[in-house]
Amino acid sequence: MMTGAEIIVKSLEQEGVEVVFGYPGGAVIPLYDKLYDSPLKHILVRHEQAAAHAADGYARATGKTGVVIATSGPGATNLVTGIATAAMDSIPMVVFTGQVALPAIGRDSFQEADITGITLPIVKHSYLVRDVNELASTIRSAFYLASTGRQGPVLIDLPKDIQMAEAEFSYPQEVSFRGYRVPGEPNSAMVYQTAKKIGLSRRPVIYAGGGVISSGAAEEIIGLAEKTNTPVVTTLMGKGAIADDHPLSLGMVGMHGTYYANYAVSHCDLLIAVGARFSDRVTGNLDTFAPHAEIIHIDIDAAEIGKNVGVQCALQGDVKLVLQELQRRIEGKPQSEKWLEQIACWKEEHPLTYEQDGDEIKPQYVVEQISELTGGNAIVTTEVGQNQMWAAQYYKAKKPRCFISSGGLGTMGYGLPAAVGAQLGCPDQLVIDISGDGSFQMNLQELATIVQYQLPVKIVILNNGYLGMVRQWQELFHEKRYSQTELIPVPDFIKLAAAYGIKGLRVQRTEDVPSVLEEAIKYPGPVIVDCVVAKEENVFPMVPAGGSLTNMLGG
Repeated sequence: MMTGAEIIVKSLEQEGVEVVFGYPGGAVIPLYDKLYDSPLKHILVRHEQAAAHAADGYARATGKTGVVIATSGPGATNLVTGIATAAMDSIPMVVFTGQVALPAIGRDSFQEADITGITLPIVKHSYLVRDVNELASTIRSAFYLASTGRQGPVLIDLPKDIQMAEAEFSYPQEVSFRGYRVPGEPNSAMVYQTAKKIGLSRRPVIYAGGGVISSGAAEEIIGLAEKTNTPVVTTLMGKGAIADDHPLSLGMVGMHGTYYANYAVSHCDLLIAVGARFSDRVTGNLDTFAPHAEIIHIDIDAAEIGKNVGVQCALQGDVKLVLQELQRRIEGKPQSEKWLEQIACWKEEHPLTYEQDGDEIKPQYVVEQISELTGGNAIVTTEVGQNQMWAAQYYKAKKPRCFISSGGLGTMGYGLPAAVGAQLGCPDQLVIDISGDGSFQMNLQELATIVQYQLPVKIVILNNGYLGMVRQWQELFHEKRYSQTELIPVPDFIKLAAAYGIKGLRVQRTEDVPSVLEEAIKYPGPVIVDCVVAKEENVFPMVPAGGSLTNMLGG
C-alpha cells in the first residue's frame, strides 16, 4: 500500500523521469514530502511560469517529456502561459497541479481554481483525480498521450486528500483509449501518388516544420532533399531540420524569412509540406501563397491537413515513417537544374544583409559572431521579438534540437527558463540564451535558479532600450508614434549579474564583440553579456502582416 503522493513519485520513476520542475505550495505539500527522499532531481524555479518554460525547454532539447509541479489556485494559474506555449508548438509535457480536497471543490475554497476548466483549450487532455486507485493508471495515460501522435501538454489535477489516501500500487504497461489512434504507416497508394508527383516536378520545394524535429526525421528530410535535389525551406520551429549551411537549405520562410526562401515558395510548382501547419506568419496572404504549386501535406494530425491551405495530396502519419516510405518509392528525380540555378541567382543577388555604419553595434553582427564562435553546435534559446528573428536569421544551426524558441504563442520571457531546462537536459552542451532587454526582464528571477544549480548558461542581451519589435511596427506602420515601447530605465545588467553572483560583461564597441563573446563562452560558469546595440535597428526582410511573400520590405 502507498499514499497517493508515493504513487506519483513511484509512477514518475517508472516513466524514467529524471528531472522535474516545480514550486511548492500548500496543496502539494504531501507530494513534496515524498519528493524529499526521492531520487528524482527537483529543480526549484522562482516562478511557476518559469517551471513550465523550463520543462518545455528540457523537452525540446532532449526529446523527452517535461514534467511540472505547482500548487493549487495561483500556482496553477501561473502555469497557463507555459502550458499554452507548449500546446501551440506541440511539446510533450505532463503538468501536475495541486487542488483543494475533494469535499472543498466548488466552494470557493482558499486557493481553489478550476484549472482543468481554465486550461481546457490549451491541453491535449486533462484529468481531475477523484479516486486514488486510478492515480497510477491516470499518470501512465498522461505520459502516453503527451508523447504520442501530435505531442502536447497533459494536465493532472491532484486534490490534497487524494495525495494522502492509500491504495495498492500497480503501474500499467499498456494503455488504450477508445477513439485515440496513433497514426503510423502511411497509405501506400497515396505514397505512390506523391512519389510520382515529385518525379514529374520541375520546381519543387520542401517546406519543413516542427514536426520534422519532434518525430526525429531530420535525417529523412535531408535524405529526401538530396535524393530528389530539392531545396528546403524551414519554419521557425523547423530550424535545424537541415543544417543552415547545407547547399539545399534556403533558411526560414515567411514574415522574416530569406528573400530566396520566400521567392522559391512563391514560384515553385510543387510544395511538399512536412510537419508544418501553414501558420499565418509563414503564408502571409493565403490568396497569393504558392500560387503555382500543387501542395503535398505530410502530417501526423489529420486536423491540420487542409485547415489553412487546400492540398492536392495528403499523407497522414508519422513524418519519419512517411518519409522513409516515400524515399523507397521515388524513382524519377525532378528535372530541376534550371530551378536550382534560379535559386542560386536569388541567393547571390539577395543575401541576408545589414549595414554596418560607424562603431554602433548591430545586433545581427552579435548573432553572427555567436554562430561563428560556436560553429552552430550550441543549443540556442531565444526570447521573443527582434532578438528571436535575428537569431533565426543569422545563427547557422547545424542540427535538430539546438534552436529553441516560442513559435506559435510568441511568449516573451521564454528564453531564460527554457535555457535552464535545456542545460539540465544536456549538461555537457553549451547553452546560450539570445535575449532582448524587454523579454529578459519578464523572468529574470530565474538567475537565482541558474546560480543554485550551477548551470553555465550564457545570456546574451541585445540591449536596445526598446520593446524592439513593437517599436519597429510603430515606426513602419504608425508614423513612429512610439507609444509605451521605450524602456526607461533599463537596469544595469552588470550590477544585476553581480547581485546574483554571476559574471557580467558589457560590450559597447563593434570591435570588442568577438573577444567578449569568446570570454563568456570559455568561462566555466553562467555569464550575462550586455550588448549595447543600435537602438532603432529593424529586422529585415519583412513581409507586412497579410501581405504577399514576394512583397518584402528591406533586406
